[in-house]
Amino acid sequence: MRGINRQTLFEDEEDCVKFIQTLQRYREICEYKLYAYCLMDNHLHLLLQEGKEPLEIVMRRICGSYVLWYNKKYDRVGYLFQDRFKSEPVEDDVYFFTVLRYIFQNPLKAGIVTKIQNYIWTNYIDYIEGSNETDTDFALDIFNTDREKAVRCFIEYINKENDDECLDIPEKQRLTDDDAKKIIKDHCKVDHAIDLQKFHINKRNSYIKSLKEGYGLSIRQIERLTGIGRGIIQRL
Repeated sequence: MRGINRQTLFEDEEDCVKFIQTLQRYREICEYKLYAYCLMDNHLHLLLQEGKEPLEIVMRRICGSYVLWYNKKYDRVGYLFQDRFKSEPVEDDVYFFTVLRYIFQNPLKAGIVTKIQNYIWTNYIDYIEGSNETDTDFALDIFNTDREKAVRCFIEYINKENDDECLDIPEKQRLTDDDAKKIIKDHCKVDHAIDLQKFHINKRNSYIKSLKEGYGLSIRQIERLTGIGRGIIQRL
């Protein structure tokens, strides 16, 4: 989520604390799993799993509650968040960890801190010290059933240098999947987007590169529509 017209969402520490408290309150009410959050200046990232209420309602509750409090505090009226939140599904464990690392490294890559643990407005430290404020068990259990080993693996993975690319708030609207499919079919001269898998490696890679650079398709979109592995697409 991004602030409308790049409006600052968190003016001071009290604002950050209030938003985190709002996440906690609706975590109990909506029964969603909260795996990661990162509060930046004018935007924020969340990694969560729906519970008894659909995502639309969850986000409406969280944002609505925070905006009411924020507007009262700063004596303002009107919208605070830009349009609807942007989201994408996390469909497997591999991408789950990619998103987790992407969120926790956001302040690092933005140059705000030199070490992930020094940025306090994420729940990274919950994974290290143990906390019931967020849902850390899912990730740690996958790393290792022994908690100490799991935490060591988690720290090593999250702090590893990478070229991860996940959903971000773009300056312009992403292509819809229907538009992207048409581009793939026309540009690559195939009947179906998945037919790109059948091409010789060099020809396939050339098309993938041009879809990314020339037509603006995202890595996730190309992966989703063609079935070609994310690692291959990222390297091109």
